[in-house]
Amino acid sequence: MKIIQKYKITGVIALMAFFGAFITSCSFDEQVDPNRPSLAGVLTDASQNQLNNLVVGVESAMRNSLGIQTTGSGTMARELYLFDADPRNTQDLLGASGINLDNNSFYSTAPWGGRYVSIKNANILLQSLDNTTSVTDTQKSGYRGFAKTIIAFELIEILKSYNRARVDVADPDNLGPILDFGAALTAVRSLLDEALSDLNGAGAEFAFPLAGFAGFDTPSTFAQFNRATAAVAALYAGDGTGTLTALNASYFDLAGDLTVGPKHVYSLDSGDFTNDLFKIPDNNGDQIIVHDSFIADAEAGDTRVSSKTLIRANPTEQDGLAGAYQTALYASNISPIDMLRNEELVLVYAEANILANDLTEAEDAINVIRNSASLGPYAGPLTADALTTEMLNQRRYSLWCENHRMFDLRRYNLSNTLSIDRAGDQIFNTLPVPLSENE
Repeated sequence: MKIIQKYKITGVIALMAFFGAFITSCSFDEQVDPNRPSLAGVLTDASQNQLNNLVVGVESAMRNSLGIQTTGSGTMARELYLFDADPRNTQDLLGASGINLDNNSFYSTAPWGGRYVSIKNANILLQSLDNTTSVTDTQKSGYRGFAKTIIAFELIEILKSYNRARVDVADPDNLGPILDFGAALTAVRSLLDEALSDLNGAGAEFAFPLAGFAGFDTPSTFAQFNRATAAVAALYAGDGTGTLTALNASYFDLAGDLTVGPKHVYSLDSGDFTNDLFKIPDNNGDQIIVHDSFIADAEAGDTRVSSKTLIRANPTEQDGLAGAYQTALYASNISPIDMLRNEELVLVYAEANILANDLTEAEDAINVIRNSASLGPYAGPLTADALTTEMLNQRRYSLWCENHRMFDLRRYNLSNTLSIDRAGDQIFNTLPVPLSENE
């Protein structure tokens, strides 16, 4: 499903996003289209089919510009280079020759817009529920719990890249202020708790299908995803106790399958997306090249290196940068991308226990990750500082090219430890809020 990339648009355009329309203009004359309902039609006694189409739109838009956000942050964090026809990927994002990041370029506007289109569709869904008689109150609880959880999840993704977010966006004509990280995260945690109340309401039910949420497609199982997201939000707020409480109600399993969790799904169906983080092996024109440090810094025998990367038949070079390895993270262009899998939750558990000063439990969690990568048990000092260093290293290898590293370095004030790849390059750890937001 093709999704627009601008959030500040008219309601009709935003509604059309979930029907698969690709729109480049920000205004047009209103017309009656028998094949697509108007925004007013959906906001006034929407049918169950219309509500379910909005759910489809919410999910579809979650994938919008995901590849741009991931490769942009990965480049800034010196995880990878994106070698393609656009020089900004190897110039702007690395601060070449003293250049600054542009607040009106694709790498800053597309991730912001992509997340807010999903949020917009979720807000339309919430507004429609207030004015429809086509579904029961218990079904409305299911829709609301879903929509609020996704809004919170998307806001976390915005905060990771931009360090701030506009939370109050339900009314596009009266947008709330852009909040700093702490205030926005507090609002996110509150929204997740609201969503949980909806999901746990008496008789709550899902009257809609979901794609990519196999095993998490009922109110009670989706609530586990809600609590997993709440655990991440609590961790980013520095609340170790809150993180552990949320994890206990999620699908976190220290002894379980590390791959379990909701996923973004892709297909070759007409109008659908493919996974743009998949790259053809040994392709010269469009390639994600692994940063040399990811290979050089790995412990001997770490199977995450061999499973996530592939040595090229011929090393490649662009703009004074070079690499011998390329991504092998995804097997094909329809491979799913994890939203939040158990492997990440185990690392969240380790970090929360460090915050809570239960260092032995943190070590046990770290060893689960190490053992899964065919590494021996952690052998360093049992101190908070040493375990934090080890935990961040395990996150580096477990979550490579998944939009985590830049944020991890920023939140631990470690961005200055990154290498400078070329003389004159700079280190950036935050994307600029788009110019269109008119701060």
